[in-house]
Amino acid sequence: MVIDLRSDTVTKPTPAMREAMAKAEVGDDVYEEDPTVNKLEDYAADLLKKEAALFVPSGTMGNLIAILTHCQRGDEMIMGNLAHTFLYEAGGMAALGGVIPHTLQNESDGTIRLEAIQAAIREKDVHFPRTRMITLENTHNRCGGVVLPEEYTHQVAKIAQKHDLKMHLDGARLFNAVVKTKSTAAALTADFDSVSFCLSKGLCAPVGSILCGSRAFITKARRIRKQVGGGMRQVGVLAAAGWVGLTTLVDRLEDDHRRAKILAEGLSQIPGIKIRPNSPQTNMVFMDIDPSIKKSTSEISQQLKMDEILVGEAGLYGFRLVTHHDIDDNAIQKTIAAFSKVMRP
Repeated sequence: MVIDLRSDTVTKPTPAMREAMAKAEVGDDVYEEDPTVNKLEDYAADLLKKEAALFVPSGTMGNLIAILTHCQRGDEMIMGNLAHTFLYEAGGMAALGGVIPHTLQNESDGTIRLEAIQAAIREKDVHFPRTRMITLENTHNRCGGVVLPEEYTHQVAKIAQKHDLKMHLDGARLFNAVVKTKSTAAALTADFDSVSFCLSKGLCAPVGSILCGSRAFITKARRIRKQVGGGMRQVGVLAAAGWVGLTTLVDRLEDDHRRAKILAEGLSQIPGIKIRPNSPQTNMVFMDIDPSIKKSTSEISQQLKMDEILVGEAGLYGFRLVTHHDIDDNAIQKTIAAFSKVMRP
Protein backbone atom coordinates (compact mmCIF):
# COMPACT_ATOMS: atom_id res chain seq x y z
CA MET A 1 0.00 0.00 0.00
CA VAL A 2 1.36 3.41 -0.99
CA ILE A 3 2.13 5.83 1.85
CA ASP A 4 1.37 9.26 0.37
CA LEU A 5 2.80 12.12 2.43
CA ARG A 6 2.84 14.71 -0.34
CA SER A 7 -0.22 16.55 0.97
CA ASP A 8 -3.43 16.14 2.92
CA THR A 9 -5.24 16.79 -0.37
CA VAL A 10 -4.71 13.11 -1.23
CA THR A 11 -7.20 11.89 1.39
CA LYS A 12 -9.95 9.61 0.14
CA PRO A 13 -13.62 10.02 1.14
CA THR A 14 -14.50 7.91 4.16
CA PRO A 15 -17.17 5.18 3.98
CA ALA A 16 -19.52 7.47 5.91
CA MET A 17 -18.97 10.19 3.30
CA ARG A 18 -19.66 7.85 0.42
CA GLU A 19 -22.90 6.74 2.06
CA ALA A 20 -23.94 10.35 2.71
CA MET A 21 -23.13 11.27 -0.89
CA ALA A 22 -25.25 8.43 -2.21
CA LYS A 23 -28.22 9.44 -0.08
CA ALA A 24 -27.89 13.24 -0.40
CA GLU A 25 -30.99 15.26 -1.10
CA VAL A 26 -30.19 17.61 -3.97
CA GLY A 27 -31.50 20.60 -5.89
CA ASP A 28 -30.17 23.33 -8.17
CA ASP A 29 -27.63 25.32 -6.15
CA VAL A 30 -27.47 28.22 -8.63
CA TYR A 31 -31.13 28.77 -7.70
CA GLU A 32 -30.08 28.23 -4.03
CA GLU A 33 -32.39 25.19 -3.94
CA ASP A 34 -29.99 22.43 -2.92
CA PRO A 35 -31.00 21.56 0.67
CA THR A 36 -27.75 19.76 1.47
CA VAL A 37 -25.65 22.71 0.32
CA ASN A 38 -27.89 25.12 2.23
CA LYS A 39 -27.53 23.04 5.39
CA LEU A 40 -23.73 22.98 5.05
CA GLU A 41 -23.51 26.72 4.40
CA ASP A 42 -25.75 27.56 7.37
CA TYR A 43 -23.73 25.28 9.65
CA ALA A 44 -20.40 26.75 8.51
CA ALA A 45 -21.61 30.33 8.97
CA ASP A 46 -22.86 29.54 12.47
CA LEU A 47 -19.60 27.77 13.34
CA LEU A 48 -17.57 30.87 12.46
CA LYS A 49 -20.21 33.28 13.80
CA LYS A 50 -20.51 34.93 10.39
CA GLU A 51 -23.79 35.93 8.77
CA ALA A 52 -23.56 33.70 5.70
CA ALA A 53 -21.44 31.20 3.79
CA LEU A 54 -20.91 29.98 0.24
CA PHE A 55 -19.89 26.50 -0.95
CA VAL A 56 -17.20 26.72 -3.67
CA PRO A 57 -15.29 24.07 -5.62
CA SER A 58 -11.83 24.89 -4.23
CA GLY A 59 -9.85 26.99 -1.79
CA THR A 60 -8.18 28.78 -4.68
CA MET A 61 -11.59 29.83 -5.99
CA GLY A 62 -12.70 30.84 -2.49
CA ASN A 63 -9.69 33.12 -2.06
CA LEU A 64 -10.11 34.54 -5.56
CA ILE A 65 -13.79 35.28 -5.01
CA ALA A 66 -13.00 37.02 -1.73
CA ILE A 67 -10.40 39.22 -3.42
CA LEU A 68 -12.70 40.07 -6.33
CA THR A 69 -15.50 40.86 -3.91
CA HIS A 70 -13.45 43.19 -1.73
CA CYS A 71 -11.31 44.84 -4.43
CA GLN A 72 -11.62 46.79 -7.65
CA ARG A 73 -9.21 46.60 -10.60
CA GLY A 74 -6.00 48.45 -9.78
CA ASP A 75 -6.43 48.04 -6.02
CA GLU A 76 -3.59 46.67 -3.93
CA MET A 77 -3.66 43.82 -1.42
CA ILE A 78 -1.08 43.35 1.35
CA MET A 79 0.04 39.77 1.90
CA GLY A 80 3.05 37.65 2.86
CA ASN A 81 5.64 36.73 0.27
CA LEU A 82 5.12 33.06 1.23
CA ALA A 83 1.33 33.22 1.09
CA HIS A 84 -0.39 30.39 -0.76
CA THR A 85 -2.55 32.94 -2.57
CA PHE A 86 0.59 34.61 -3.93
CA LEU A 87 2.67 31.52 -4.71
CA TYR A 88 0.28 28.75 -5.70
CA GLU A 89 -2.94 30.21 -7.12
CA ALA A 90 -1.79 30.91 -10.68
CA GLY A 91 -1.80 34.70 -10.31
CA GLY A 92 -5.58 34.74 -10.43
CA MET A 93 -5.91 37.98 -8.47
CA ALA A 94 -3.93 39.83 -11.15
CA ALA A 95 -5.04 37.86 -14.22
CA LEU A 96 -8.76 37.93 -13.46
CA GLY A 97 -9.15 40.80 -11.03
CA GLY A 98 -6.42 43.29 -11.91
CA VAL A 99 -5.52 43.33 -8.21
CA ILE A 100 -1.90 44.08 -7.30
CA PRO A 101 -0.25 41.90 -4.65
CA HIS A 102 1.95 43.94 -2.29
CA THR A 103 4.09 41.23 -0.72
CA LEU A 104 5.89 41.61 2.59
CA GLN A 105 8.31 39.20 4.19
CA ASN A 106 6.78 36.39 6.18
CA GLU A 107 8.59 35.70 9.43
CA SER A 108 9.33 32.07 10.33
CA ASP A 109 6.21 31.98 12.51
CA GLY A 110 3.96 32.96 9.59
CA THR A 111 3.45 36.53 10.74
CA ILE A 112 4.28 39.77 8.93
CA ARG A 113 5.87 42.51 11.03
CA LEU A 114 3.23 44.99 12.11
CA GLU A 115 5.45 47.96 11.26
CA ALA A 116 5.93 46.54 7.75
CA ILE A 117 2.17 46.30 7.27
CA GLN A 118 1.71 49.84 8.52
CA ALA A 119 4.44 51.16 6.22
CA ALA A 120 2.96 49.34 3.19
CA ILE A 121 -0.42 51.09 3.39
CA ARG A 122 -0.61 53.69 0.64
CA GLU A 123 -1.40 57.31 1.23
CA LYS A 124 -4.36 58.68 -0.68
CA ASP A 125 -2.64 60.02 -3.76
CA VAL A 126 -3.64 60.01 -7.41
CA HIS A 127 -0.30 58.40 -8.30
CA PHE A 128 -0.74 55.34 -6.07
CA PRO A 129 -2.88 52.21 -6.24
CA ARG A 130 -5.39 52.06 -3.41
CA THR A 131 -4.59 49.72 -0.54
CA ARG A 132 -7.82 47.78 -0.10
CA MET A 133 -7.22 44.68 2.00
CA ILE A 134 -4.85 42.55 4.07
CA THR A 135 -4.69 38.77 3.71
CA LEU A 136 -3.30 36.38 6.33
CA GLU A 137 -2.98 32.58 6.31
CA ASN A 138 -3.73 30.19 9.21
CA THR A 139 -2.26 27.64 9.45
CA HIS A 140 0.58 28.93 7.31
CA ASN A 141 1.64 26.32 4.78
CA ARG A 142 5.08 27.47 3.59
CA CYS A 143 6.13 28.50 7.09
CA GLY A 144 5.70 24.93 8.30
CA GLY A 145 2.00 24.59 9.06
CA VAL A 146 2.36 27.10 11.91
CA VAL A 147 -0.54 28.68 13.76
CA LEU A 148 -1.01 32.45 13.90
CA PRO A 149 -1.56 33.69 17.47
CA GLU A 150 -4.96 35.27 18.12
CA GLU A 151 -3.29 38.31 19.65
CA TYR A 152 -1.35 38.88 16.44
CA THR A 153 -4.48 38.89 14.28
CA HIS A 154 -6.07 41.34 16.75
CA GLN A 155 -3.12 43.69 16.23
CA VAL A 156 -3.32 43.44 12.44
CA ALA A 157 -7.07 44.04 12.63
CA LYS A 158 -6.49 47.28 14.55
CA ILE A 159 -4.28 48.52 11.72
CA ALA A 160 -6.89 47.47 9.14
CA GLN A 161 -9.71 49.20 11.01
CA LYS A 162 -7.68 52.37 11.38
CA HIS A 163 -7.21 52.56 7.61
CA ASP A 164 -10.62 51.15 6.61
CA LEU A 165 -9.11 48.02 5.04
CA LYS A 166 -10.76 44.63 4.60
CA MET A 167 -9.27 41.54 6.23
CA HIS A 168 -9.35 38.10 4.56
CA LEU A 169 -8.14 34.83 6.05
CA ASP A 170 -6.92 31.99 3.89
CA GLY A 171 -7.92 29.37 6.42
CA ALA A 172 -7.43 26.33 4.22
CA ARG A 173 -6.33 24.38 7.30
CA LEU A 174 -8.24 26.49 9.82
CA PHE A 175 -9.35 23.47 11.84
CA ASN A 176 -5.78 22.32 12.33
CA ALA A 177 -5.28 25.68 14.02
CA VAL A 178 -8.47 25.18 16.04
CA VAL A 179 -7.29 21.79 17.31
CA LYS A 180 -3.74 23.01 18.00
CA THR A 181 -4.84 26.06 20.00
CA LYS A 182 -7.89 24.40 21.59
CA SER A 183 -9.72 27.57 20.62
CA THR A 184 -12.78 27.87 18.38
CA ALA A 185 -13.14 28.66 14.71
CA ALA A 186 -15.19 31.71 15.64
CA ALA A 187 -12.48 33.06 17.95
CA LEU A 188 -9.69 32.54 15.42
CA THR A 189 -11.65 34.27 12.64
CA ALA A 190 -13.44 37.02 14.56
CA ASP A 191 -11.24 39.80 13.17
CA PHE A 192 -11.76 38.91 9.51
CA ASP A 193 -14.31 40.26 7.05
CA SER A 194 -14.06 37.04 5.05
CA VAL A 195 -12.69 33.56 5.66
CA SER A 196 -12.16 30.57 3.38
CA PHE A 197 -11.53 27.06 4.67
CA CYS A 198 -11.01 23.73 2.93
CA LEU A 199 -13.09 20.57 3.24
CA SER A 200 -10.85 18.40 1.06
CA LYS A 201 -7.62 18.32 3.06
CA GLY A 202 -7.64 17.04 6.64
CA LEU A 203 -11.43 16.76 6.58
CA CYS A 204 -11.29 14.18 3.75
CA ALA A 205 -14.03 15.48 1.46
CA PRO A 206 -13.30 14.83 -2.24
CA VAL A 207 -13.76 18.48 -3.20
CA GLY A 208 -14.93 21.81 -1.85
CA SER A 209 -14.26 24.82 0.34
CA ILE A 210 -16.41 27.27 2.24
CA LEU A 211 -16.28 31.06 2.06
CA CYS A 212 -17.80 32.96 4.99
CA GLY A 213 -18.59 36.61 5.65
CA SER A 214 -21.40 39.11 6.02
CA ARG A 215 -24.66 38.54 4.20
CA ALA A 216 -23.93 41.43 1.84
CA PHE A 217 -20.46 40.05 1.13
CA ILE A 218 -21.78 36.55 0.34
CA THR A 219 -24.52 37.95 -1.90
CA LYS A 220 -21.87 39.68 -4.01
CA ALA A 221 -19.54 36.67 -3.76
CA ARG A 222 -22.28 34.37 -5.07
CA ARG A 223 -22.50 36.43 -8.25
CA ILE A 224 -18.73 36.42 -8.68
CA ARG A 225 -18.68 32.64 -8.14
CA LYS A 226 -20.96 32.42 -11.16
CA GLN A 227 -18.72 34.77 -13.17
CA VAL A 228 -15.62 32.64 -12.61
CA GLY A 229 -17.44 29.44 -13.52
CA GLY A 230 -18.17 28.14 -10.04
CA GLY A 231 -21.95 27.94 -10.24
CA MET A 232 -22.94 24.34 -9.51
CA ARG A 233 -26.21 22.48 -9.91
CA GLN A 234 -27.14 19.30 -7.99
CA VAL A 235 -24.01 19.59 -5.90
CA GLY A 236 -25.46 18.26 -2.67
CA VAL A 237 -23.68 14.99 -3.47
CA LEU A 238 -20.42 16.85 -2.77
CA ALA A 239 -21.70 19.03 0.04
CA ALA A 240 -22.81 15.87 1.86
CA ALA A 241 -19.18 14.74 2.07
CA GLY A 242 -18.17 18.15 3.39
CA TRP A 243 -20.91 17.94 6.00
CA VAL A 244 -19.57 14.62 7.30
CA GLY A 245 -16.03 15.99 7.42
CA LEU A 246 -16.94 19.22 9.17
CA THR A 247 -19.24 17.61 11.74
CA THR A 248 -17.32 14.41 12.55
CA LEU A 249 -13.64 14.64 11.59
CA VAL A 250 -12.34 17.86 13.17
CA ASP A 251 -11.34 16.36 16.51
CA ARG A 252 -9.36 13.55 14.89
CA LEU A 253 -6.95 16.14 13.40
CA GLU A 254 -5.17 15.76 16.74
CA ASP A 255 -4.06 12.31 15.53
CA ASP A 256 -2.42 13.91 12.49
CA HIS A 257 -0.56 16.35 14.73
CA ARG A 258 0.58 13.56 17.04
CA ARG A 259 1.83 11.46 14.15
CA ALA A 260 3.66 14.43 12.61
CA LYS A 261 5.49 14.92 15.89
CA ILE A 262 6.46 11.23 16.05
CA LEU A 263 7.61 11.38 12.44
CA ALA A 264 9.74 14.47 13.09
CA GLU A 265 11.29 12.95 16.20
CA GLY A 266 12.17 9.76 14.32
CA LEU A 267 13.61 11.55 11.30
CA SER A 268 15.67 13.89 13.50
CA GLN A 269 17.63 10.87 14.76
CA ILE A 270 18.85 10.03 11.25
CA PRO A 271 22.28 11.52 10.39
CA GLY A 272 22.02 14.11 7.64
CA ILE A 273 18.41 15.12 8.37
CA LYS A 274 17.51 18.37 10.11
CA ILE A 275 13.96 19.31 11.06
CA ARG A 276 13.22 22.97 10.34
CA PRO A 277 12.44 25.38 13.20
CA ASN A 278 8.74 25.59 14.19
CA SER A 279 8.12 22.17 12.64
CA PRO A 280 5.88 20.43 13.29
CA GLN A 281 3.21 22.53 14.97
CA THR A 282 0.35 20.79 13.22
CA ASN A 283 0.33 18.14 10.49
CA MET A 284 3.36 19.23 8.44
CA VAL A 285 6.96 18.17 8.88
CA PHE A 286 9.48 20.33 7.01
CA MET A 287 12.97 18.91 6.88
CA ASP A 288 16.28 19.52 5.13
CA ILE A 289 19.02 17.19 3.95
CA ASP A 290 22.56 18.23 4.83
CA PRO A 291 24.25 19.43 1.62
CA SER A 292 27.17 17.13 2.39
CA ILE A 293 24.91 14.15 1.62
CA LYS A 294 25.73 13.12 -1.92
CA LYS A 295 22.12 12.61 -2.97
CA SER A 296 19.70 15.13 -4.43
CA THR A 297 16.14 15.46 -3.18
CA SER A 298 14.98 14.00 -6.49
CA GLU A 299 17.17 10.93 -6.00
CA ILE A 300 15.92 10.49 -2.45
CA SER A 301 12.30 10.90 -3.60
CA GLN A 302 12.75 8.27 -6.30
CA GLN A 303 14.33 5.80 -3.88
CA LEU A 304 11.49 6.33 -1.41
CA LYS A 305 8.98 5.86 -4.21
CA MET A 306 10.47 2.42 -4.87
CA ASP A 307 9.43 1.61 -1.28
CA GLU A 308 5.95 2.99 -2.06
CA ILE A 309 6.46 6.18 -0.06
CA LEU A 310 5.61 9.50 -1.74
CA VAL A 311 6.99 12.77 -0.36
CA GLY A 312 6.88 16.39 -1.45
CA GLU A 313 10.05 18.33 -2.20
CA ALA A 314 10.42 21.74 -0.55
CA GLY A 315 13.43 23.64 -1.78
CA LEU A 316 16.84 22.53 -3.01
CA TYR A 317 17.55 20.25 -0.05
CA GLY A 318 14.15 20.03 1.62
CA PHE A 319 11.03 17.94 1.96
CA ARG A 320 7.50 18.54 3.21
CA LEU A 321 5.76 15.53 4.74
CA VAL A 322 2.06 15.92 5.54
CA THR A 323 0.13 13.58 7.81
CA HIS A 324 -3.59 13.04 7.29
CA HIS A 325 -6.53 10.68 7.78
CA ASP A 326 -5.04 7.98 5.55
CA ILE A 327 -1.69 7.85 7.39
CA ASP A 328 -1.65 5.55 10.42
CA ASP A 329 1.00 4.77 13.06
CA ASN A 330 2.43 1.92 10.99
CA ALA A 331 2.91 4.25 8.01
CA ILE A 332 4.90 6.64 10.21
CA GLN A 333 7.28 3.90 11.31
CA LYS A 334 7.69 2.61 7.76
CA THR A 335 8.53 6.13 6.59
CA ILE A 336 11.18 6.61 9.26
CA ALA A 337 12.72 3.24 8.39
CA ALA A 338 12.69 4.05 4.67
CA PHE A 339 14.44 7.38 5.18
CA SER A 340 17.01 5.69 7.40
CA LYS A 341 17.77 3.20 4.63
CA VAL A 342 17.94 5.85 1.92
CA MET A 343 20.26 8.09 3.95
CA ARG A 344 22.88 5.40 4.50
CA PRO A 345 26.20 6.15 2.73
